[in-house]
Amino acid sequence: MSNWTFRETAGMGELLLDVEGARQNVLSHAVLEELDQLLQQIRTERLRGLVLRSGKSQGFIVGADVREFGRIRDAAQAVELTRAGQAVLRRFAALPYPTVALIDGPCLGGGLELALACSYRVVCDSERTTLGLPEVKLGIHPGFGGTVRLPRLIGGLPALSLILSGRSVSPRAAKRLGLADMVVPSRHALAAAHKLLRDVPPKGRPAWYQTFLDIPVLRPAVGAYVRRTLKRRVNCAHYRAPCQALSLWVADGNEAAEAQSCAELLVSPTSRRLVRLFELSEDLKRAARAQSHDIRHIHVVGAGVMGADIAAWAALKGLRVSMQDRQPDILARALSRAARLFGQHLKGPAVAAAWDRLLPDPSGRAVRQADLVIEAIIEEESAKRALFRDIETRARKDALFATNTSSIPLDRLAEGLTNPGRLMGLHFFNPVAKMQLVEVIAGSQTDAQALARGRSLMVALERLPIDVRSAPGFLINRALMPYLLEAVALADEGVPLAVIDAAAVDFGMPMGPIALADTVGLDICLSVARTLSGPLHWEVPPLLEHKVAAGELGKKAGRGFYVYPEPRDWLASFASPPEIPAGLAERLILRLVNESVRCLREQIVSDADMVDLGLVYGTGFAPFRGGPLGYAESLGPAEIKNRLNALRERHGERFTPDSGWDDAALMHRRSFAADTQGAGP
Repeated sequence: MSNWTFRETAGMGELLLDVEGARQNVLSHAVLEELDQLLQQIRTERLRGLVLRSGKSQGFIVGADVREFGRIRDAAQAVELTRAGQAVLRRFAALPYPTVALIDGPCLGGGLELALACSYRVVCDSERTTLGLPEVKLGIHPGFGGTVRLPRLIGGLPALSLILSGRSVSPRAAKRLGLADMVVPSRHALAAAHKLLRDVPPKGRPAWYQTFLDIPVLRPAVGAYVRRTLKRRVNCAHYRAPCQALSLWVADGNEAAEAQSCAELLVSPTSRRLVRLFELSEDLKRAARAQSHDIRHIHVVGAGVMGADIAAWAALKGLRVSMQDRQPDILARALSRAARLFGQHLKGPAVAAAWDRLLPDPSGRAVRQADLVIEAIIEEESAKRALFRDIETRARKDALFATNTSSIPLDRLAEGLTNPGRLMGLHFFNPVAKMQLVEVIAGSQTDAQALARGRSLMVALERLPIDVRSAPGFLINRALMPYLLEAVALADEGVPLAVIDAAAVDFGMPMGPIALADTVGLDICLSVARTLSGPLHWEVPPLLEHKVAAGELGKKAGRGFYVYPEPRDWLASFASPPEIPAGLAERLILRLVNESVRCLREQIVSDADMVDLGLVYGTGFAPFRGGPLGYAESLGPAEIKNRLNALRERHGERFTPDSGWDDAALMHRRSFAADTQGAGP
């Protein structure tokens, strides 16, 4: 056996998974076949019990092998493979002695489904251990019996909460749910597992009130309630997986129904696109990890919202961080933000340890010890340039410099530096703790080694680094700004704000452009628009100028396009969803798509895949459509050009199709399933 090892000691069996040549354990077809062969051997062993554990330092099992999904030709093959996996787990669950899954590190997807096939689960109490069924994030639902076993273990509603959201839970939350039988420190885990096998206590069961809600006669009513709440955050026309998983539970579905449903989803265009984006993100992380960053101390200059959150996130992730700002009240607010972040993500001694790593430094003395200095001051070119010149006189000769600028080209910031090669852009997005994407920006003089270290650091901070060439607006703001400006133009034409936002949300965006502009801050939108309007020949809508001049800056000011802070569910103000005029979403989206092609033609990023990955993770562009160029490919470049030309005739030259639409080689993708056509609005 190349992946599994079985051994016996004093009547106790141990089954160890260590997938050959892999950083983490995944359940590939070959791994499951090996397990099936091994089960035939060990089922006849005279054991008191069996412990299932990982031989990896990187966790338990992180799920099925996603790379095999693309090789599935059709639903019939998907059904066959899914049923085969279910059969292996059924045989595991039928072993004639008790079994314990010893879970240390991530236990996700198929890994958790295998753990559910065990009699008991012992979970190590550590920050890196999480349990979850994230399949809906790939456009599918659990397919190895998870939709059946989990409700039986913890009850229908708690199980649906995990399955429909794809969220993961901590060890202690898993214990409260009944998903974990014991939560212990790692050093005691094996002893705890052996104790369960010796004592053989009754298996976990849901609370009586959860069992009551699972009664077949009540399921339709409970399911209707869950479906109403689900529809507030998921459009079933865009993402079928959670809705189908709910239907399975309502119908008291069995493994056969689960396999059929999962198989249909596996070969759907939505799943193909989501899997492709996931694979691209994993490829980027894998490449970035190949380089060591060797950064232990970060000095952040500027303790406003972005600087404060970058500093706090880095400290939370284990780095020593000093934070500089000339104004004590701004530093105090930054520390308050850090307190909230630490409280949300850490427990007990880990909170105190994070505080030990975060140092307020009003005078900036710690810059002398820093491996990396990040600038996060006001978006003003002269101020940033002067700051870097000053830092260079005080920082170590081998320290890296980074700017969090959202739009200023790096070569202008590097003017006057003795060593401009160590300056890069690390453009985080707000909120830092939630937005995974970071643009790693290269100026014409930036050293390749510096960029490699920057990428590696971002992965260590659990961010997704996208390589971007320094140019006005870089990638994300460059592609996003035309979309926001078109929304303002529509508002200026008298289109109701809620209708504009509803059109974007109906297309698949996470929030409407008007609400997004208010959230970002209209002053920031205006600043970026002005910076880019010259080199890119954009027109800034007068309405945006007027709003900012009147002090209506968005959420932070209490008034922007909308009024705050009262809760505003703008769709709730309609007795029925607002009627969206034909072509409204197209006006918004095609400006973004057209600018994305322009960025690609100008080589702001390396290829079409990076455009899609960046815009999905950086703006939330409808993931089920595969990103802006994935969406364009579903319609075809010729059709996109036709639609843009029609919009140009009606609304002006800003809709002129970019010349990149005529370059077939430009649109080449490293990986894109051919069967994802036909996904237009």
